[in-house]
Amino acid sequence: MEIKGKITDVIKKTVFPGKIVVEDGRIKKIIPEKKVPDRYILPGFVDAHVHIESSMLTPVRFAELAIRQGTLAVVTDPHEIANVLGREGLVFMKKEAGRTPMKIKFGIPSCVPATPFETSGAVISAKDVEMLMREDPSMHLSEMMNYPGVVYGDEEVMKKLEVAKKYGRVIDGHAPGLTGEDLEKYVAAGVMTDHECTDIEEAREKIAKGMKILIREGSAAKNFEELLPLIGEYPGEVMFCTDDTHPDDLVERHIRDLAKRALQKGYDIWDVLTAAVLTPVKFYTPGMGLLQEGDPADFIIADDLKDLEIKEAYINGEKVYDGKRVKAGTPGGDEPNRFVEKTISAEDVRIPAQEGKRIRVITAKDGSLVTGEMIAVPKTEEGMVVPDTARDLLKIVVMNRYMEGTKPVCGFIHGFGLKRGAIAGSIAHDSHNVIAVGTDDLSIVKAVNAIFEAKGGIAVADGEEVTVLALPVAGLMTNKEGIVVAEKYSEMNARAKELGIGLEAPFMTLSFMALLVIPELKIGDQGLFDVRKFGFTELFI
Repeated sequence: MEIKGKITDVIKKTVFPGKIVVEDGRIKKIIPEKKVPDRYILPGFVDAHVHIESSMLTPVRFAELAIRQGTLAVVTDPHEIANVLGREGLVFMKKEAGRTPMKIKFGIPSCVPATPFETSGAVISAKDVEMLMREDPSMHLSEMMNYPGVVYGDEEVMKKLEVAKKYGRVIDGHAPGLTGEDLEKYVAAGVMTDHECTDIEEAREKIAKGMKILIREGSAAKNFEELLPLIGEYPGEVMFCTDDTHPDDLVERHIRDLAKRALQKGYDIWDVLTAAVLTPVKFYTPGMGLLQEGDPADFIIADDLKDLEIKEAYINGEKVYDGKRVKAGTPGGDEPNRFVEKTISAEDVRIPAQEGKRIRVITAKDGSLVTGEMIAVPKTEEGMVVPDTARDLLKIVVMNRYMEGTKPVCGFIHGFGLKRGAIAGSIAHDSHNVIAVGTDDLSIVKAVNAIFEAKGGIAVADGEEVTVLALPVAGLMTNKEGIVVAEKYSEMNARAKELGIGLEAPFMTLSFMALLVIPELKIGDQGLFDVRKFGFTELFI
C-alpha cells in the first residue's frame, strides 16, 4: 500500500511532500515526492490518561467514537471496573481491548479501594501488582491517588511503589493541591506524573520537581484553559488527557479538539503535536507508530494543520476510518457485574434533627472535582432535617451495593440546583456504590431503587416517572453502540436539567461526590468524609 500527502514528521519537526510505503502493517519506506495530494499525514493522537469506563462504553464501543476524532492510542487506568470486580475486571477489559485495532495500553490500578474508608467490590494488593507486572511487561502503575499514604509512608502504598520501581515501570500520580515538602516526598517516592493540577503555579512547581503534567479536559474536570501556557513554557513536559469523558462529549470531541484549540490560540504546531502525540508515545510506549520508517503504520489524514479535521485513519496499515464509517471491532457481549438485590424506603433516608445544631454541607463546583464545605442552619419539618430548595441545600445519599444489610449514608450538598425530583447513579468514584441527590425522600428512594433494579446505570426521578440508562457491565458500561448511548445520555442530562440542575455535566459531577481522595468534603458509603483530615466527620456540629 502507498499513500501520498504532506508528511508531518513530529520528531524532525518538518513537513514535506512524500509517499509512505506500507508493508505487513509497518512503514517500509518514506519517499520524498514533488507532487502530492493537498492533505496532511500525521501520527494519530494519544490520550495520555483516560478511564474508558467513564465513557459508559466497553473498549470496542469507546474506540468507535474516539477513532473518529483521530485518537489511535490511549493510556488507560481500568481503576473503575477493578474497584467493582478486581482482577476479573482487568481480564475483561484487556480481552475486550483485544477486539479493537485501537492501541490500548493498560496500567495497574494502584488504589483498589482508593481508601480504607469505603466499601469496594475488590482489593488489589501489592502482591497482585507484582503478579500483574510479571505477567505483562507493558503494564505500568496507574495513578497513585492515595497521596497522603505516600506522604506519610503507608506500608501497603509504599510496597506498590517499590514493586513498580523494581520492574522499571512508569508510576502515574494524582495529587491535587500537593506542594512544598509533601510534594517532594511524593516525587521522591517515584511518582512521575500528575493530571490533577488546579492552577498553573502548582503545575510549574511539579514540573520543576521533575514531574510531567497532563493537561486535562474531561466532562467534569476542565483544566485546559488554566494550564495551556505550559505548552509554550515546557514543551516536552506536558501531555493532553481527558481522564473522564462521558459519551455525549466523546461523540463531539477528544484529544484532537484540545490540539485544535491550542493552535487557535497561537501555540506552535510542533509544541502542540509534542503534547498530543510525541511525549505520550515516548513516555508510555503504547505501541503506536510515529510515522517513521519501521514503525507500525499508524497515522491519520487531515485537510490542514489548523482545524485538524480527520478524513481517514489507519492502524497497523489498515484503514479504520474513511470519514464516515469506523472499523473498530465487535464487542464480545460479556456483562460481568457485582450488585446485591436491595430496596430502600423513605424511612431509610430520613435524618432526625438535633436541637440547636447546624449541619456540614458539601459544596459542589461546576467543572471541578474539588468540593468545599459550608455550615448551615438546617430546615426541619416534623423533627426531620429536610432539603431546602430555596437555599439549594439538597439531600445526598450513598448506598453500599456490594453487601446485604447495610443502610444508606445521608448528608447535604449545595451546588446542584435541583428544584424537584432526584438523580442517581452507580458510577460513584471510586468504589462505585449507588449515589443520589434529591429534593425529597420519595424521589431519592425511587431513583436509588431503579438503579438497584437495573443492576447499574443512571436514573432521573420526577414524580412518578423514573427514567433509567442501564449499564449492565459492572454497573459502569454497556455494549450498546456509542452513538445510541450518547443520545440516551444526552436525554438523561436534559431531563436532569429540566428539574433545575445548572451543572454542565450533572451525572459526572455527582459521580465524584464520593471520591474521598479529592478535597475538601465528600461522602462515602461509611460516612461523611473530611479529606483535609483524611477521616470521617459528623454531619451535625
